[in-house]
Amino acid sequence: MTEERNKIEAVLFTTGRFLNVEEISKMASIGSIGFIKQSLDELKEEYSSKSGALEIVSDKDRWKLNIRKDYLHLTEKLLSDAELDLPAQETLAVIAYKQPAIQSDVIKTRGNKSYDHIKKLKEEGFLISEKFGRTKILKLTQKFYDYFDVVEDELKDKLIVEEKEKQEILNDSSQ
Repeated sequence: MTEERNKIEAVLFTTGRFLNVEEISKMASIGSIGFIKQSLDELKEEYSSKSGALEIVSDKDRWKLNIRKDYLHLTEKLLSDAELDLPAQETLAVIAYKQPAIQSDVIKTRGNKSYDHIKKLKEEGFLISEKFGRTKILKLTQKFYDYFDVVEDELKDKLIVEEKEKQEILNDSSQ
């Protein structure tokens, strides 16, 4: 494997999400898009010929290093033990959407259990809070942006686009 292919593989491993060729090019500091595409095809073939737990998957010119389905059951248990549970993730999503969020609004939206979620999210370092009258203002920390691999300025744009897409789907299904 060449040094450049190693860089591409390292980028895929580290990000853990789908990336387009331009993102890979930038992160790996490789200028040739053609070389990256060829290397990705070779890596995908190489991983598929191994009997390992990893695979390279592609979806509409986006690429990701992934765990094969046969081994997902092992990692799901590990992740669910170590990571945030679904209700806490949903509370965090509401906070991220409103960023900065007023705690009383989050509680109205998510219910009283959100107090526990907010406490855990603060303990885990995803949030900070500041007094705001009789409630608090909740703000995302840098750990949130690093952990979920999002850029602060792009977060709200992504959430707005996803919300519009959801609304379009709901509108289409109701007609």
